[in-house]
This record gives sequence, structure tokens and C-alpha cells, in this order.
Amino acid sequence: MNTGICKIRLHLPGTESLKGKRRIVKSVISRLRNQYNISIAEVDDQDLWQLATLGIACVSNHNQHVDETLSKVLGFIAQNYPELEVVDHEMEILHGP
Repeated sequence: MNTGICKIRLHLPGTESLKGKRRIVKSVISRLRNQYNISIAEVDDQDLWQLATLGIACVSNHNQHVDETLSKVLGFIAQNYPELEVVDHEMEILHGP
């Protein structure tokens, strides 16, 4: 079993309130969860209205599938949310027995 973990930090430059941020983040999370069957949540920066940090996990029998899925998630954000800027991202794949 292989587990992929990804942490993505987003800058939301057009957001002017926490309410606006929540609307955008909920949309991103919902679409990614439905499209890629991943576990995803906002894990940091909840009190900042122009930053969001998402934590993503993907589990598969194949290392390549985990890597492809997490890479597609980053591509999906860039393609479908051009108003968001990916400030930083970290990926790690854990290999199980």
C-alpha cells in the first residue's frame, strides 16, 4: 500500500473576507474530492482571508498512481482556478508493506 500526502498553500488575492475565502475553498475541496476520490481538508491558515493551506491524502496499491493523482490535483487547481496562486506545495509518498 502506498500513501501520498500533499500540502498545498494557496494565495487568494481577490478575497476580501473570511466568508469569501470559505466559499472558494469549499468549492475547490468539493470539486477535487469528487474528481479524484481523495481525502482533502483545509489544515492551516483558517483565520487568514487571503491564504489557505490544503492537506491531501491518496492511497493506492501503485506508487505511480499516487504520484499521478497528486500531480493532477495541482494541475486541476492551476487550470480551473486561475485566480488562485499556488505559493508552495510539498509531496511525499510513503511506501507500506
